[in-house]
Parts: sequence; structure tokens; C-alpha cells
Amino acid sequence: MSGYLLLTGSTGLLGRYLVRDLLERGEKLALIVRGTKQESAEERVESILQFWEQQSGKRFSRPHLIQGDLRRPLLGLGEKEIAWVSKNCRAVMHSAASLKFHGDGSGEPALTNIGGSENMLSLCQRAKVRELHYVSTAYVCGLRDGTIYESDLDFGQSFRNDYESSKHQAETIVRNADYIDRLTVYRPAVISGDSQSGYTNTYHGIYLYLRLMALLVPRHPIGPDGLRQTSLRLPMTGQERRNVVPIDWVSRVMAELYINPEAHGCTFHLAPEKCLTPKMIIDSGYSYFNSTGIEYVGYTHIDPATYNAFEMAMLPGLAMYSNYENTDPTFDCSNVKQFAGHVRCPEIDEAMLHTYIRFGEADRWGKRKARKSAAPKEHPPDRILAYSLSDHASNADSNAVL
Repeated sequence: MSGYLLLTGSTGLLGRYLVRDLLERGEKLALIVRGTKQESAEERVESILQFWEQQSGKRFSRPHLIQGDLRRPLLGLGEKEIAWVSKNCRAVMHSAASLKFHGDGSGEPALTNIGGSENMLSLCQRAKVRELHYVSTAYVCGLRDGTIYESDLDFGQSFRNDYESSKHQAETIVRNADYIDRLTVYRPAVISGDSQSGYTNTYHGIYLYLRLMALLVPRHPIGPDGLRQTSLRLPMTGQERRNVVPIDWVSRVMAELYINPEAHGCTFHLAPEKCLTPKMIIDSGYSYFNSTGIEYVGYTHIDPATYNAFEMAMLPGLAMYSNYENTDPTFDCSNVKQFAGHVRCPEIDEAMLHTYIRFGEADRWGKRKARKSAAPKEHPPDRILAYSLSDHASNADSNAVL
């Protein structure tokens, strides 16, 4: 395709994978990125590109950077920047989002997910960009059971949290934008780390379980039988469905769909062929740490007064995801199978979960100090530095859906 794709959210987990996969397919990217107190916008993007170059041994072209702010009208772009977008960008891929579960004093997640989407749409209208690729979430379905179809959106459903509600409102607003000629919507399920390396930069979702086990289980001594005794009663059967997908698969599928014009205009559920279960997650953690003592007691109330010491440490930390314990639906993925069925979703098994734990331990569960990237060797004169739209993701209190 000719022209640039304007991408938001490029420094988030999904965004940095999209940068890699779209550049590998020869796409020309324009990114909206901001600097932080620690790094300039260019340094942040350069760090991402150098990471992929070290991983792949390939050289990536450098995207065009544009200064903007998702929270401001027209993303804070001036006339010169809007004119550049109008002249050079054939489409926008809006991947930036706040992943916070619950509203707080900052106005998130509504400020970014709803207001930011409205500002992005205003830019599209002003710059006359009429093709939009919007990253939503499979959980716009809210509290619905059964099979959720890719054509589904508004069924009067209620939601588990403010994140789901804000994404449902945002997708509704995007769909009602009559100046968008072609809208493609991507709805990932819960996103986990890289299926090969275990890489992630957000520790939510299944990482909450893995991190708690990594912090708590090794504190117990190994007994004569070679096992740690960590007795834990969980108020579930252990067989509940968990729609979890590796980040590298989500990005690869999205890139495949983007470069295929015949796929444009559709909605895509990016969900696994085989769901995880809590038993698979926790049993994998117990096997990794040579531990035993897990008991799934079904949907019965466990009186906190009866907690043992390990349960007192473990169970409160799992409460954030209690609303997902037995309500994960089945997502129809017919459109994904039609247009990207050749890109099979890796099954998250014990070996992959162990890879996630090893990466988390090496990364100190997100606390390892990042190495500052070297400055890029060339600085194109028309490059414009920018505000990042996705810093919220690194500090979010929810599962990394985007």
C-alpha cells in the first residue's frame, strides 16, 4: 500500500509489536509518541527499534514521528502537522488505550478511551483520512454468556468494570462516525506475553497469578519429598474458561489483516482456539516451584477466619479478577479464520507458562532497569517529535487487553 499508516499507542505492548510486524511487511509508519522525564520521544522509539533489531538481526526503517496529545482536540496537532497527515497518511490505526479497570481522580479510563477516541476521530475528519483501523476489546460484550459473534455490540449488557464500559462506548462512537468510509475493528481477548521469549512490559492478567506464586511459594522450604507444601483453597472448579492469547500472535494476525484490503471493513475477534483454565495456570506455577497443596473447592465461600498463612497472602491478591472467574464467554472468530486462518494461535501450555515465569523473574516483574538506547545515527530533517498516547498501559491496574 502507498502512503503512511498513522499509528497511536506505539510504545504500549501491542503497539511495539505492531511497529515490528508492519515494518517487516514494508509498511511506512507515522507514530504519535511523547517524551517522558527519562527519555525523549525519539529515544523511546529508537529503544523499541533497536530491541527488535537485536532480536531479529534485521535493520528497520525509522518511522516518522508526530507531536500530539491524545487528550487534546485534534490530538494537539497544529495546521502544519494536520496538513502533513492529510497529504501523507492513507489510514489511521488507533491502538492507544488506558487499561485501568476502575475510574480514578485522573479521569481514566474514560479520558483516554472515550475522549481520546473522539479526538482521534476529529483528526481523521479534519485531515480527511477516511480509513480507520480501531483496536477495541473482545470484552465490549460485557456480562453476556454463550457465543459472542463478531457482529455483536449492543445488547443492553452490563459490564464488570469501567474499562469494559469505556471501550464499549468508544467503539460505539467510532462506528457512528459517518465520515469514516472503511472501518476495521480488532477485538483481542486477554493478551499475554510473547509465546517464544515470554517478553511483556505489562504484568496483568495471568501474570498476577504467576507473580504471586513467584513471590510467595519460594518462601516455603522444600520438604523431604522434594516439594514445598503450600496449601491453598480456591473458590472455583479450576476448569473455568480463560480467553488468553500471546501478544506476538495478536500482532501478527493484525498485520496480516491490515495488509489484506479484502479484510478491511470487518470486525475480528482475536481469541484462542483452546482456552486456558485457572488449573492450568496455577498447576504450572506449582510444578515450576516444586510445590503442592492446591485444592479447588468450587463456588463456595471460604471464611477468611479460616485462612491459613499462605491463603492470607495469596487470596486477597486474586480478588481483582473475581468478576472473570466464571463468566468468560465463547468468542466466534469466523472472520479471523476466513482471512488469517493460516496464522494459528499458539496454545498456552505448561512450557509456555514456565517461559513467562522465567522472563518475569529475569525482569524482576517489571522492575528491572531498562538500558538506555543509543541515539539514532540519522535524523531526517522533517521528523517531528511527539507525545506518546499509551503510557497509561505501563501503570494500568487491569489485564492487558490491548
